[in-house]
Amino acid sequence: MTYLAPIQDIRFVLKELAGLDSVLALPGFEDVSEDLVDAVLEENAKFVEQAIAPLNRAGDISPAQWSDGVVSSAPGFKKAFEEFGQGGWQGLQHEQEWGGQGLPKLVGAPAIENINAANLAFSLCPLLTDGVIEALTEVGSPEQQARFIPPLLEGRWTGTMNLTEPQAGSDLALITTRAVKQDDGVYRLSGQKIFITYGEHDMAENIVHLVLARTPDAPKGVKGISLFIVPKFLVDANGALGARNDVWCASLEHKLGIHGSPTAVLLYGSGMGDVGEGAVGYLIGEENRGLEYMFIMMNAARYAVGIQGIAVSERALQHATAYAHERLQGQALEGSPGPVAIANHPDVQRMLLTMRGLTEGARAVAYVAAAASDAARHHADAAVRAQNKALYEHLVPIVKGFSTETSVEVASLGVQVHGGMGFIEETGAAQYYRDARILPIYEGTTAIQANDFVGRKVLRDGGAVVKALVVQMHATVAQLQDLAARGGPDSDGLALIARRLAAAITAYESATKFVLGNAKDSVRAVFLGSVPYLMLAGVVYAGWQLSRAALVCADKALAGQGSDFSTRKLATSIFYAAHILPRAESLSVAVCEGGVASLYSAV
Repeated sequence: MTYLAPIQDIRFVLKELAGLDSVLALPGFEDVSEDLVDAVLEENAKFVEQAIAPLNRAGDISPAQWSDGVVSSAPGFKKAFEEFGQGGWQGLQHEQEWGGQGLPKLVGAPAIENINAANLAFSLCPLLTDGVIEALTEVGSPEQQARFIPPLLEGRWTGTMNLTEPQAGSDLALITTRAVKQDDGVYRLSGQKIFITYGEHDMAENIVHLVLARTPDAPKGVKGISLFIVPKFLVDANGALGARNDVWCASLEHKLGIHGSPTAVLLYGSGMGDVGEGAVGYLIGEENRGLEYMFIMMNAARYAVGIQGIAVSERALQHATAYAHERLQGQALEGSPGPVAIANHPDVQRMLLTMRGLTEGARAVAYVAAAASDAARHHADAAVRAQNKALYEHLVPIVKGFSTETSVEVASLGVQVHGGMGFIEETGAAQYYRDARILPIYEGTTAIQANDFVGRKVLRDGGAVVKALVVQMHATVAQLQDLAARGGPDSDGLALIARRLAAAITAYESATKFVLGNAKDSVRAVFLGSVPYLMLAGVVYAGWQLSRAALVCADKALAGQGSDFSTRKLATSIFYAAHILPRAESLSVAVCEGGVASLYSAV
């Protein structure tokens, strides 16, 4: 089936929940109007629907191919990437100083979602390039920025992130790739990196690798890691390409999903380049601060992978919804003269509404986080910047962890809606399930996100951000209760949302109290429940945003401004409150009983 960007819901979330007007009022965005944002969204939708989405199936069944170190991209990918670069999409939210368009992250987020929904495997290339641009913008030298950022923004070059090695997955203290400084100030790198997305391909003139490595006298552990720029082709001071560097693709991985994306094994220092033995690399910043610098790229990638989860969920939802309205099977419960579309059956409706609720709730949380990032960077008041920085950092592991875990659930439900046909590859539903499965794994597993959420976000500030959000959520409950008390056709639904949101908030408060109160003396018990706690936060925050959406839609209905969209949105919010928000209570129990459970956790 075709993909249609969910522009109506995106606009609603941007304007009603994420505060687009406030973001556009920030310093630096004076020339960005709502009309311009609408135009960008429309043009982005047209581009991804026409140029990117049709390649999704082809990339899955005819993936990138390796031969003697050379990788040929999936059918149509090279041409589509040229159009992507020429359209200026890579520079959408990057600095104008280097040729970007300088739009808010809040505008970039839906554009990124749409391209990921259209074709996840294709979108991984610009996703990682975004991270390289962001890292170089933050910590690259002026010369490095001038040499590497413009062609990356133009889409002529692409970027990668090189962390993992065969013996060093999430534990980067174990990396052994070696970087030796030369007399001319450059470094020569040798070693092996695995799982390098778009580590080799034919879609761009050059590939800029950001590589973690150790110098010979570096301290042990993560404190001895440095970060280097290693281009596929060397670049002179004028930006012209030169000799082939000593970095080579040894093979491509054979994967469960994202087949169109080449995942490379890269060899550094094999002596096969034009530069002699050892890949030429340029130190970023200072030696032994590489992990600190790489976290700039990793955090950007983690947010983007959360957007990927929302994107796959949206694609699976659209696919399942279309099938459910086309597939005739069984009679209606009330009786019917013949078979009806399965979309009429209550349990299919439950599955589709679960898919929609999780997708739209996760989208709202992610866009609210993007708005916080924009305020953290651009607000004139330092105190407001700091407050929003803390909020954004608090939300990133939730955006990454919750959105990707739920994408697996949503894609699985999409297969279930199709029934036996969902298990057949030709229907396309299985691809979303296979593609989604990597999302809770790469760029930090859900457990890594949860440990970060508990340790660096909640415990470090004594739960200050959580407590501030709880106050706002209670205010939403009060608004729901007030609006329900006014009567009207939606009063029962609003009262239900208020009850379930209040109960979910209480469950979240209880779990937070347990985490804060037991981290010192029962640390294992707390971290045994870290993933349930992260998922609890995601369930509650998504439910809160959908509750806010319900208020907007109910207000419009009372004012006689209702629409089919607002009616559907309100129905989704009510369903989420009744069927998904109750998960908060069971997740809270899993967190709070961790003290006892940890005594019996031997495996």
